[in-house]
Amino acid sequence: MLAEAGTGVLAAGMLGATLSALLWLRTALFGGSNRPARLATTATLAAAVAGVALLEWALLRHDFSVRFVAENGGRDVPLYYTVTGLWAGLEGSLLLWLLIHCGYTWWLSRRANRYPPRLHAYAMVVVGAVGVFFFALTYFAANPFGAVFPVPPDGPGPNPLLQQHPAMGLHPPLLYAGYIGLVVPFGFAVAALLTRRTAHDWLRIVRPWTLFAWAALTAGIGLGAWWSYTVLGWGGYWVWDPVENASLLPWLTATAFLHTSLRRPAAHATWNVLLACASFVLVLLGTFLTRSGAVTSVHAFTDSPLGPMLLGAVLLAVVVPTVLFGWRGTARPVRGPAAPLSTGTAVLANAVILLTITAMVLIGTVFPLLSDALGGPRTAVGPAYYHRTAVPLAVVLLLVMGVAPVLRAAGGGAGRLRRLAVPAGAALATVAVTGILSRPGLPALAAFAAGAFVLTGLAGELVRRLRRRPRPAGVGGLLAHAGIALVALGVAGSAAYSGSVERELRVGETLRLGATSVQLVQIRRASDAGVMEVDARLRLVTAAGRERSVDPVLRYYPARDTAVTVPEVVSDPLRDSYVTLIAVAADSGSATVRLAVNPLVGLLWAGGLLSTVGGVVAMAGAARRRRGVRPTPDPRPVADPAPVERTPA
Repeated sequence: MLAEAGTGVLAAGMLGATLSALLWLRTALFGGSNRPARLATTATLAAAVAGVALLEWALLRHDFSVRFVAENGGRDVPLYYTVTGLWAGLEGSLLLWLLIHCGYTWWLSRRANRYPPRLHAYAMVVVGAVGVFFFALTYFAANPFGAVFPVPPDGPGPNPLLQQHPAMGLHPPLLYAGYIGLVVPFGFAVAALLTRRTAHDWLRIVRPWTLFAWAALTAGIGLGAWWSYTVLGWGGYWVWDPVENASLLPWLTATAFLHTSLRRPAAHATWNVLLACASFVLVLLGTFLTRSGAVTSVHAFTDSPLGPMLLGAVLLAVVVPTVLFGWRGTARPVRGPAAPLSTGTAVLANAVILLTITAMVLIGTVFPLLSDALGGPRTAVGPAYYHRTAVPLAVVLLLVMGVAPVLRAAGGGAGRLRRLAVPAGAALATVAVTGILSRPGLPALAAFAAGAFVLTGLAGELVRRLRRRPRPAGVGGLLAHAGIALVALGVAGSAAYSGSVERELRVGETLRLGATSVQLVQIRRASDAGVMEVDARLRLVTAAGRERSVDPVLRYYPARDTAVTVPEVVSDPLRDSYVTLIAVAADSGSATVRLAVNPLVGLLWAGGLLSTVGGVVAMAGAARRRRGVRPTPDPRPVADPAPVERTPA
């Protein structure tokens, strides 16, 4: 009965999404009341909520007659991981995707009175059409409510890797909120092409939406890196995995879009439309990589029939805006290019570098697939490729990011250059002191110098803004930039100074790495609730002199025939001590232990949090400014003139 009800809810949602898109199209073409369209949008959201509620109910009741529960549920799974098991499998994750998408669509429909009517209606058509596609994808190719016969007495539970950390409850929803939120700027970019409002209006509308999606995506990526670091046991946080790259790609283009849409939007009209569209195209590409089985990854789902449909969606999302762009074009800028020493030039340079990094990462991500499709060997692209291509560009990006705020200062070119003296001095001092004391290598030195340059410049700019304005503008952007600089310092420091040692220890023996040591005290075995567990009690002495017991664990899940290594991480202000249990002898008399010391990793988590907070602060400011702008009437049939914005020379 529950399986039939769930399938019926999906069918109702697909019908509601289709009706909603058609009604919004009628509103866009002929005007009139949008109430029927809004009611259909609400009904679609209700169907998505009902679908998620039914599947959660099936998981909590252990209803193994439902295929998704039989494949991903289990009687011995803790309650928390039973609930989060909804998005532990392919079909359930699509239901979560639909719920978040319908939430965005419904909230956007409630903004109708605040936005230009035709622009809003066309955007709702585009966003609604995306919802129709994902409802159809779930109903026809990934229905989680399929029936199972005979009904099994129990299930294997979620993937054991997804049962080791509470981030399972936050990382996927945040990542999806960031991914799906980029459909709103995509929808308004297409609507702007259809209504020829490519120079302004739509940018003010989508900025808060984009900032929210960017902040959620930033938090999701950072939380995923932390989860990987604290669970997988290899001691790292980013390995340039194809699915990791798939989350980074839309983040890069969305970041570029946020910059080009802020300064001289008329001059960057073409950039804005292309970047808004590219961000969502890369979301669809990431969805294809994750859910088609095209790549092998610990983050990806297994082979599924979704690949051709998702690839078709990617192609359609590329073709439609391209055709509209060629047909409608964009408004021409009313002023010439910005002066060489200006914020406009820095913003454009920022966008070019971000897009270049995007291209490098995209090439490395899809090259194995293209090579395989063309009949060649499926050659893997390793981290060395990204270190040679993307990392140097990231250092240049940091420098541009540090220069841009200074270029807004008054006093002409000489005055701006004088303001760069203190950040430049801080960068040179950082290089000198770090190079003399530790000699970390040229890439790390460059990153340290760029980070010091950015943070010093941002600190001075923040002080100046707080002194001059009762409600200073742009603080959110400064915080986000500072967070990214901290992440860069953390990446450089952990890459340059991390060390590890691995050895088999008998009880009582000690493993040392510099001033850090671990002594094997005891090995314990246990078996409970379908899990076989071995943990090693070790006495850890950190480089800071702290002494404590640590218990890294090996867990084996017979139902999945999977072993999971759960390390123990002890954090000090400057470094992490990272202890992993690799293997245990059959007689429990010895164990293979890996000890790693990872300096400055804490800067990554602090920087990610600061960037997320900066995005939220900027979003609140953009929404506040947007509320003070009255919607302008729709032009028919010519484009609105683009506003003239003067940029200081």
